[in-house]
Amino acid sequence: MRDVWIRGAGMTRFARQPEQGARELVEEAVGAALRDAEVDPRDVRAVYSGNAASGLMTGQECIRAQVALRRTPLMGVPIMNIENSCASSSTALHLAWQAVAGGVHDCVAVLGFEKIDHADRGKVGRAINATMDLGEIAEIHGRAAATERNLFGEMLSASSDPERRMPFDPEVLALVAVKNRGHGARNPCAHHQEELTVEQVLGAPVVGGVLTRPMCAPLTDGAACLVLAAGRFPRARQGGARLAASVLTSGRGDDMRRRFSVGQAARQAYEMAGVSPSELDLVELYDLTAASELHLYPELGLCQECDVERFVRDRVTALGGRLPVNPSGGLLARGHAIGATGVAQVIELVRQLEGRCGARQVPSARLGLAENTGGWVGTDVAACCVHVLQA
Repeated sequence: MRDVWIRGAGMTRFARQPEQGARELVEEAVGAALRDAEVDPRDVRAVYSGNAASGLMTGQECIRAQVALRRTPLMGVPIMNIENSCASSSTALHLAWQAVAGGVHDCVAVLGFEKIDHADRGKVGRAINATMDLGEIAEIHGRAAATERNLFGEMLSASSDPERRMPFDPEVLALVAVKNRGHGARNPCAHHQEELTVEQVLGAPVVGGVLTRPMCAPLTDGAACLVLAAGRFPRARQGGARLAASVLTSGRGDDMRRRFSVGQAARQAYEMAGVSPSELDLVELYDLTAASELHLYPELGLCQECDVERFVRDRVTALGGRLPVNPSGGLLARGHAIGATGVAQVIELVRQLEGRCGARQVPSARLGLAENTGGWVGTDVAACCVHVLQA
């Protein structure tokens, strides 16, 4: 296996952008990544593209990336369209890493994009519902439930019941939202760039269970792109970050006794990279809600379950703490452009490891981890990607 380096990265701001189509967002991100990598577009031999919802939002079910890339210099190379729910572009990165590490290509691009904001909220709801097993839902609740009910909101309500999955103090959940909003205020690409107080978070409208709106990630539009190259590829700038591990797992979701597949992916990634969680300098993880972030701390080996709330109260995971989590602002502040989220997480790691993050820079960052999940099947996530990057 060859060393694989991320030599270039570019992304749009994540925001509701009614005046911009997917094509315009993709062109901005691709152009920025190619310039950052200092490569001739002709050296890019393949594109791996992640997108989740274009088929439902615009009707462009097939050849999504070919259409979005139509006016870029990358047209004409092999283009792979990957859909894996919220882990779509993380999965695209995993496949691109395999191609470069295995010697199939010396230089490739990884793209993630999403155009999810729409005046028809029914379309948005159906796109979110499609991240779950609609057949199973129809069997349990009737066929209409799969298209007419807000399944995501119902899942939040059920999972945030203190008697079931989330016994977290609401103040701790609010502290997570405050932390990530504070980080996002330092990120010019973030959807939300305003800081909040604990009182503002707790006093906001309830979305489900004990979760208020700032505790839940906003859906947003955006695109993000990476340029990968083999370690000895000479026609790219020498910098970026090395992909020390890339792991993809899929949950079975049929047995509550089985361990969550996120933990399995993390353990495999640490073994592949030859590192331990205690060596990490920063983490970007899938904080779809504030509670999601807290549940992931022990799954990723960042702390024991009994220490989760202390981790937050002691500001261990805030900028300036021992292990900053989501310095980009995470999904809660940067926003969740579904198909672009995975690549955006890795872009944050690359820029941190290069010392290019300005006011949100983690000092002397050398090792980072990105964790992204996608979809839900039975009792587990449908997909999980974990990437470890080294400076």
